[in-house]
Amino acid sequence: MKDPKPDKEELREVILRKKIPSKVHFFELHIDTEVIRYFTEKFDRRWIEPSLAKDRKSQEASLKNYIECWYRLGYDCLRFISDFRFSGSLSFASKKKIGKDTALLSKGERSWVEEGKGIITSWEDFEGYSWPSLKELDLWPFEFVSKNLPEGMGIFASFSPGVLEVLSNELFGLETLSYLLYDDPDLVEAVVNKVGELIYGAYKRIIGLDNLFGFLQGDDMGFKTSTLLSPDTLRKYILPWHKRFAKLAHDNGLLYILHSCGYCDSIMEDLIEDVKIDGKHSFEDVIMPVTEFKKRYGDRIAVLGGVDVNELCRLKEKELRQYVRDILDKCMPGGGYALGSGNSITNYMPIENYLIMLDEGAKWGG
Repeated sequence: MKDPKPDKEELREVILRKKIPSKVHFFELHIDTEVIRYFTEKFDRRWIEPSLAKDRKSQEASLKNYIECWYRLGYDCLRFISDFRFSGSLSFASKKKIGKDTALLSKGERSWVEEGKGIITSWEDFEGYSWPSLKELDLWPFEFVSKNLPEGMGIFASFSPGVLEVLSNELFGLETLSYLLYDDPDLVEAVVNKVGELIYGAYKRIIGLDNLFGFLQGDDMGFKTSTLLSPDTLRKYILPWHKRFAKLAHDNGLLYILHSCGYCDSIMEDLIEDVKIDGKHSFEDVIMPVTEFKKRYGDRIAVLGGVDVNELCRLKEKELRQYVRDILDKCMPGGGYALGSGNSITNYMPIENYLIMLDEGAKWGG
């Protein structure tokens, strides 16, 4: 877009279902670095690889490219993630599956999380683990992005993968976690609370940042046909922390959006009535099309994204345009909807298909 007009305040009203939008607003969890590079170079800007930006000048240039990409693509808010992370063991990381990345905008290699044995399997591991430090959390990147946002744009902040993701992907491994829930539930509870407190503490530190719009917390809790852990286990260990994150956001006039992949229908009432999420993101047609989700829950929470990544990757232009229009026709009435992918904008997605989705959003209702 040559002259985007971001309007985070209208987006807020749309998400809270207080206003019928004047246009289709866009929403994304993530845009792959390779896609951002593609557009940055299309904008005739010099690309700075974020991982190689070590000095302050190159970091600033890299962040400006990030802002410009989201702005020119028509987003009202961008999601910004810090480097506040929980690190798994070297042996755990070394077991990750590595394969050649054959994507259109290849990153060279692609990895998959090892689900077996993580860095924590005992109380001794728990006591000896090097936990991330809130004192060392660097908020300068957030402050720089905030000061350099175009007028009308906001920030969705995110500091870490969600509590369950940290447990299953980094600290325990999903297999070990499953055993420990029966063999040593006190250890699981201790790790859950430590992880939750640190993520909560990171969110507390950013309260008051100019242009802060809300928290966008990812925490994949399901797969194709079920939640990864039983609903009761999620209610006991995981959802109370999301409730605390949401309350912190709401107490400070911010939104709380949950991205969770997989089947979540068995805990949706908890997420809406107890956690009090403002909106849900991540949809797959094979699990529940976004149009069906909007029909079931769209009068109570915002519905965000939902253009299935498989369809975004595989459909030809005519079929894709009709598919996106059908989603808009069914989800836009009544408000509470923003257009975007069902998960994220990946480096294996045809760029022209991504632009078709945005184009249909810009044209809808006009």
